[in-house]
Amino acid sequence: MTGSGLYDSSKGVTVHLIEVNAVYVLIARDFKKFVREKGRLVSTLARPLIWLFLVGGGMSRLVSPGTGISYIQFIFPGILGMTILFSSIFSSISIIWDKEFGLMKEILVAPVSRFSIVVGKSLSGTIISVIQATIILMLFPFLGIKLSLSSIPFTILIAFMLSFCISSLGIIIAAFFENLESFSSIMNFIVMPMFFLSGAMYPVKDLPYILKLISKLNPLTFGIDALKHSIFRDPMVSDFSLMTDIIFLVLSSIVFVAVAGFLFEKKK
Repeated sequence: MTGSGLYDSSKGVTVHLIEVNAVYVLIARDFKKFVREKGRLVSTLARPLIWLFLVGGGMSRLVSPGTGISYIQFIFPGILGMTILFSSIFSSISIIWDKEFGLMKEILVAPVSRFSIVVGKSLSGTIISVIQATIILMLFPFLGIKLSLSSIPFTILIAFMLSFCISSLGIIIAAFFENLESFSSIMNFIVMPMFFLSGAMYPVKDLPYILKLISKLNPLTFGIDALKHSIFRDPMVSDFSLMTDIIFLVLSSIVFVAVAGFLFEKKK
């Protein structure tokens, strides 16, 4: 009995190590691709900078958030959310590439669980997104925003949670497409509505009733609201409580990973 127990225990440890190693390999592979694609980093960072200084600078002449902060300061958490949204959800494009070149079949026949694959792809997209969001976050002194030493790591933690949630959602969407063209076209009907119905550019409470209901189903809404809490520490700027934001992000991530894992299981 003892020998059998030891054998089963060691076998279980070996299985767990294989799963962890699979997650690590997927993260390392995508991260190496990201480092080699310098243009990807530049283009991803250019979009939020344009929105922050050109769109935000122009709109600040017309719109006042009425909370004692400038409009550019108000949309700063939303610009962080934009960086995370585009980077996280488009990181799932690698899944489409793997499908087109046959690499996904090799991944799926590997002796690891589909959930390990989903977690690995989600974490790879999350790490890349958080790096880019952190670069944008470092602009806060130039915008007149004061962040304490504790606020910076907490903001990065919120960014990590939001990135993981959106990356998992991107994997679900990618599971339904086999080529890059169809995936890219449907993204335009998902990404921009998610952004504009997230409270990034204006408070959710100011939206019409129907749009307000839709925004409350949007994980980006709660991610940006959590970023507002961590950056401004002013409940007047936020639409929900910080605890509500965190609970929604955590539950959404669990649901998205479970659904993505189920969809990948069907591909056996």
